[in-house]
Amino acid sequence: MDGRELTFGMNSKSKLRSLDDLAAVVAEKRAEGFSVVHAHGVFDLLHVGHIRHLRQARSMGQVLVVTLTPDHFVNKGPHRPAFHQDLRAEALASLEFVDFVAVNRWPTAVETIRLLKPSIFVKGGEFKQTETDITGAVGVEAAVVREVGGEIRFTEDIVFSSSNLLNRHFSPFSAEVEAFLEAFRKRRSTDEVLEWIEKMGQLRPLVVGEAIINEYLFCQGIGKSTKDPVLAVQQEGLECCAGGSLAIANHLAGFCEEVRLVTQLGEIESREEFVRASLQPRVNPTLLVKSGAPTIRKQRIVDRYSGNKLLEIYRMEDRITSGDDARQLETTLKKKFHDNGFELAIVADYGHGMLNEETIKLVCNQAPWLALNVQCNAGNRGLNHVSKYPSADYTCVAGHELDIEIRQRELTINERVKLLSRRIQCPRFTITTGKRGTLHYDCATGFHETPAFAAKVVDRVGAGDGVLAVTSLLVKLGAPWDIVGLIGNAAGGMCVAELGNRTPLAKVPLSRYIVSLLK
Repeated sequence: MDGRELTFGMNSKSKLRSLDDLAAVVAEKRAEGFSVVHAHGVFDLLHVGHIRHLRQARSMGQVLVVTLTPDHFVNKGPHRPAFHQDLRAEALASLEFVDFVAVNRWPTAVETIRLLKPSIFVKGGEFKQTETDITGAVGVEAAVVREVGGEIRFTEDIVFSSSNLLNRHFSPFSAEVEAFLEAFRKRRSTDEVLEWIEKMGQLRPLVVGEAIINEYLFCQGIGKSTKDPVLAVQQEGLECCAGGSLAIANHLAGFCEEVRLVTQLGEIESREEFVRASLQPRVNPTLLVKSGAPTIRKQRIVDRYSGNKLLEIYRMEDRITSGDDARQLETTLKKKFHDNGFELAIVADYGHGMLNEETIKLVCNQAPWLALNVQCNAGNRGLNHVSKYPSADYTCVAGHELDIEIRQRELTINERVKLLSRRIQCPRFTITTGKRGTLHYDCATGFHETPAFAAKVVDRVGAGDGVLAVTSLLVKLGAPWDIVGLIGNAAGGMCVAELGNRTPLAKVPLSRYIVSLLK
């Protein structure tokens, strides 16, 4: 184009395009001989670093198109994105050197590059060293740029971090949480924390416990029944999520190369096809059968507008496993322990009858290293107590489960934990206490507290499963308790921000979440 620059003279609104529309515009400009530059990012809290980056990008060609990560793929922490994708796009379009803006459909720019086929794909200078990119996306993007006949270039200028600016000046956390994070930053580096997440992949866990299907029946209130004092609702949708031991196995599969699972499905309404489809590829399941029972299903009736749960319905047969079913379970577990193909067993006992007295003795005596959760819920009416397990290496329970076990209100929580530690011969504990965070106990080092990092709570169902999965691996590896607490509560924060166990935990999103917290 003989050095000519393209000037559109558009107002910012006309720069905003759908991704498909942008692809057509780029194809047209490319056919006319213009050099198209493509920049991609989150661009949350637009700052001078972004402005200089995009201005340099524009100088590399004649048309600058910018795509940005949609809200639901921004995994940079509990309060991100700070601005809705439409507002972020509008801010970018207001820059005179930006020609077109679109919101992406995918979590990375890979598919977008294939769609737009830019002459130049531009990244900030901080991405030059691809080995420091925890997502691995930059290296893949560079390969795809070359695949479509373009080149990747890097800008060089002052670098600011939106996460750092937001954390320092617009934090959603209390002063107590900020004080904890500030002290942690001085004590530990981000790389040190990420190294422990990387180490989690060394372990091969076995998960034992009930399979649960969590159903969310969304509805809209339409008024009071004319004949009875009952709220009438109209069904609008149904979503099913893998829960119980299925969820724990899925969370672990986000970090470990192989996860073994032993669980029970019902003989009636087994839902085996759904269960198998819902498990992550790295989960190797052994699906046993409970005769004359359905697969456990917990249905929540949810008001679509407010997100409030109106009613919970349990579909289960909670008698204790016996007869041939019990013998099959024992035989399966004995074989797993004999094969010795795992380093730790994580037992999740939801109190619905899968684990009987003999099975409990078996796992306590033969597991190479035992992590334990024994849950009190509406389905077991507080009858499922931790002390039916004579020993464990690590126990993770909720505060109310500790209270039900000890039943001595005059004792402090620390005194109750010590009493439980002696009662079940377990040296290490995590006690989850909701919005107050977690309390950790090690008989060798004492107590450690970590605040909660959840800025948005959508659904608390299954959050404990995520904390159990992550902390079990870290405690087995011998991670320092402040790191166990930080990573565990970050995992919990990610879990409560989503419905049920819709999206399992995974290494890259959790790492990015923690990087954001520590900036």
